[in-house]
Amino acid sequence: MTPSVLVAGIGNIFLGDDGFGPEVMRRLPSSLAGPGIRLCDYGIRGVHLAYDLLDGWDSLVLVDALPCRGHPGALHVFEADHESLSSASGLDAHAMDPAAVFASLRALGGSPPPTIVVGCEVATVADGIGLSEPVAAAVPDAAQAVAAAVARLSTAVGQG
Repeated sequence: MTPSVLVAGIGNIFLGDDGFGPEVMRRLPSSLAGPGIRLCDYGIRGVHLAYDLLDGWDSLVLVDALPCRGHPGALHVFEADHESLSSASGLDAHAMDPAAVFASLRALGGSPPPTIVVGCEVATVADGIGLSEPVAAAVPDAAQAVAAAVARLSTAVGQG
């Protein structure tokens, strides 16, 4: 069985660094997609992502902007804790943060697959198109982190 990995970029390109996820998705090589691996820039379409997750993906790589904890441009790669993200409830067609996506998925009768987050601390999410300098500088490393996560998940799922 071919493992299936969904790589989802999320964020609003009209809010500065919140456009990190879509920008990383734009920079991923098309060769990363293949049998069982789908690359998709969801932008602000959280419900669309929730519905796509109902298709039974083995794993998810979520690419998103993270709140700043004092180091704009810092890249973080971690496994999502779905239990702590379950505080939101119900279907919300207007919310895009991961907790809202996973809550929508649960409201639709699904459950989230194992998820790796590739995120970057923002400098600004003010109105405007384009990433700040430190966040833009993190995009190439983020693209490499996504490729590494896909390789790891494809191998792990393929063996499991």
